[in-house]
Amino acid sequence: MILVENINKSFNKESVLSDISVQFDEGKTNLIIGRSGSGKTVLIKCIVGLHEVDSGKILFHDREFVSMNLRQKQELRKEMGMLFQGGALFDSLTVEENIKFPLDMFTKMSDKEKKERVNFCLHRVNLDNVNHLFPAELSGGMQKRVAIARAIVQNPKYLFCDEPNSGLDPKTAIVIDNLISDITHEYNITTIINTHDMNSVMEIGEKVIFIHDGIKGWEGTKDEVLNSDDEYLNDFVFASNLAKKIKDNL
Repeated sequence: MILVENINKSFNKESVLSDISVQFDEGKTNLIIGRSGSGKTVLIKCIVGLHEVDSGKILFHDREFVSMNLRQKQELRKEMGMLFQGGALFDSLTVEENIKFPLDMFTKMSDKEKKERVNFCLHRVNLDNVNHLFPAELSGGMQKRVAIARAIVQNPKYLFCDEPNSGLDPKTAIVIDNLISDITHEYNITTIINTHDMNSVMEIGEKVIFIHDGIKGWEGTKDEVLNSDDEYLNDFVFASNLAKKIKDNL
């Protein structure tokens, strides 16, 4: 569980996040939605410590992150997995080397143990026998699965996904959504997904947080999101043809 309490963040005296409080539930897919520029990416970056907040608290299972020193933050980050927009794989490294990279950086595992862990994670994302290929030799969907394997290689308690379906066709996007959801439940991870894709919300949105102009405008479930009275949320949600169809069939 991750608890955010009264977070505020500004850049050049311009408020980007204002008094945001929310609980991200363990073992669930927690989706942050909102238009581009709404502040959802800044919120995730604050939670993982890429941005320092101006005020407020961030608690990882009762461990207060903001007040930690650098060493303490580095230790906590070992419990985090990151899936970056676009995958962010190293082009010059093989699939195996990409996935093994966090193990080389943060663990004292033997080469044999690293190899076994890499193979386990590749098998978990349905990508056996691609160890020695380079990212350029893979499809976009396969690259995302490699990125997921890298994100979970250290068996994280917390998984952060920034626009995981960016650049993918709808069919592949569903595969990635379901894979993230399955891994979340299988390993009881606190997963936070930053997205503007309403297809993802309808597919895997167990808890949904809507950010509008830097404030938390609404939170609820994927079933409740279609029946909200929030004007800004409705403007966002029903820009999606899928959501309109679902709404019409209720």
